Amino acid sequence: MKVAIDGPAGSGKSTVAHAIAKRCGITLLDTGAMYRSVALTCLERGIDPNDATAAAEVARSITIEFGQGEQGQTVIVDGRDVTTAIRTPEVDVAVSPVSAVPAVREAMVAQQRAIGAQGDVVAEGRDIGTVVFPDAEVKVYLTADPAARALRRAVQRDGRDAATDANATADAESVMSILEDLLRRDAYDSNREASPLRPAEDAVHIDSSDKTVDEVVDAIIALMEQAS
Repeated sequence: MKVAIDGPAGSGKSTVAHAIAKRCGITLLDTGAMYRSVALTCLERGIDPNDATAAAEVARSITIEFGQGEQGQTVIVDGRDVTTAIRTPEVDVAVSPVSAVPAVREAMVAQQRAIGAQGDVVAEGRDIGTVVFPDAEVKVYLTADPAARALRRAVQRDGRDAATDANATADAESVMSILEDLLRRDAYDSNREASPLRPAEDAVHIDSSDKTVDEVVDAIIALMEQAS
């Protein structure tokens, strides 16, 4: 079975996908981490993220793998653990132009489909149900209020999780800065020519603004049970 979870940045896709993979014992495919890995490699090599040709060469040349560490799933690029490095503000800015390059998406989608062909998988991103796995048995479009998404991302950068800690707070200036970046990314991702952010026609919409992770996970697992 393939479970596709799409939605904007900060909507909780990654946290929910991790929980489903752990609870159901299926493979987790973090597509966002893959595009972030390309963006990070571009930055480390001094490549302008807006240089489509160079970014595509990077995407085709690197090997991205997922592993398991003490804190959960890890992201490995060419044998190096980049789990933390791909979550910086610099990568946040670089990932949108990189992921908008058609040739980059083509390279990543090929890797994603290869992983999906190996067995049951839950994948999260922005074009899973529309492009990567249009035949997925379960498709979900997960969203949340922009302010809630900004708070979650700010708390995440502090090493905590607002999705599991209802009392989590963050510096107001940081939250505002992240909110502005999220709105910019929403506009960019929704209007790009290559695989724009949009829900699949048959996706189930879930608003996670006032829901706990367990509530969202339970709702998606119920959809999985219906589809099986």
